[in-house]
Amino acid sequence: MSERRLGIIMHGVTGRMGRNQHLIRSILAIREAGGVVLADGSRVMPDPILVGRNEARIGALAREVDIQRWTTDLDAALANPDDSVFFDAATTQLRAELLQRAIAHGKDVYCEKPSADSLADALAAYRAAEAAGVKHGVVQDKLWLPGIRKLKFLIDAGFFGRILSVRGEFGYWVFEGDLQPAQRPAWNYRKAEGGGIILDMLCHWRYLLDNTFGPVRAVSCLGATHIPRRWDEAGEAYDADADDAAYASFQLDGDIVAQFNSSWCVRVRRDDLLTLQVDGTQGSAVAGLRRCWTQSRVNTPKPVWNPDIPPAVDYWAGWDEVPDNVDYDNAFKAQWELFIRHLCEDAPFPWGLLEGAKGVQLAELGLKSWAERRWLDVDPLEA
Repeated sequence: MSERRLGIIMHGVTGRMGRNQHLIRSILAIREAGGVVLADGSRVMPDPILVGRNEARIGALAREVDIQRWTTDLDAALANPDDSVFFDAATTQLRAELLQRAIAHGKDVYCEKPSADSLADALAAYRAAEAAGVKHGVVQDKLWLPGIRKLKFLIDAGFFGRILSVRGEFGYWVFEGDLQPAQRPAWNYRKAEGGGIILDMLCHWRYLLDNTFGPVRAVSCLGATHIPRRWDEAGEAYDADADDAAYASFQLDGDIVAQFNSSWCVRVRRDDLLTLQVDGTQGSAVAGLRRCWTQSRVNTPKPVWNPDIPPAVDYWAGWDEVPDNVDYDNAFKAQWELFIRHLCEDAPFPWGLLEGAKGVQLAELGLKSWAERRWLDVDPLEA
């Protein structure tokens, strides 16, 4: 069986997401499994070179994961024709420029979302990739979460009947950094550094809604900076001026109403850090990251409002769990494998830079809706 090498420039993998999800649980896991199997039975073996600005950090990471190739010289890495793919998981503010540099070197590109911090830059990167004839993709990991895949299975099976609404609850308490360290970096809370939960999470909700329930047609969003004072990684206090919570409503095709609360200032009393409730004429479902429960029309209890007595119905008991009838791989790894097949055998991959730009579009509209306190239409993007 033949094996093909695929050189991948991995930029920005010293951060939590790049290190854990993309490097260790995706690329290294693919290598450990013997590579990606193509339709003809041959294999593709990713060969990463790690690139970062901090020599000590990138070198330590390379030694930790036993990767021999690493550098702080991005220009030299981009100039090497033996590495044909550029991946970026570093700061959002620099992403569009980095993508353009890689595209100018003829690299295929794959990146975290948001693909840029403005719609204009996101579209410019897409158009540059198309003009250069390179392949491109944007991480849209939540589509491969077991809970979301189970919801999609229910939709495809006609379980819901006509879908009426989707309610999403996302978030957790991110510590301020004084009493105990914060779980997220300080730049997340600074506008000047590309922070803010609207830019971060509305990109996710765009691809999740578009691909699972129907295209987003309008948005109304209210943001908030609930905690204006935080402490950074060095223990220094700073003013947090970026939004740390967003309360958004969306209108989808088919008259579906979606509401998403996204917050880094919420304490979790629900099944998971992300939960979605989908209600339809024939049934409802509640999904977390991995698990999903259903309640059909014929099994729906009949509550009667009476606040003067304890509830007569156990509202948690009347739900059936969707079984794990298939094996669910890591969501990031699953998309990496699809992208590698797209690169090597032209397998379908619809999650390119234009889809990434749609996420940035919705985030921009969410911020504008908040500023103008009104609903805004989501117009189709012109390629």
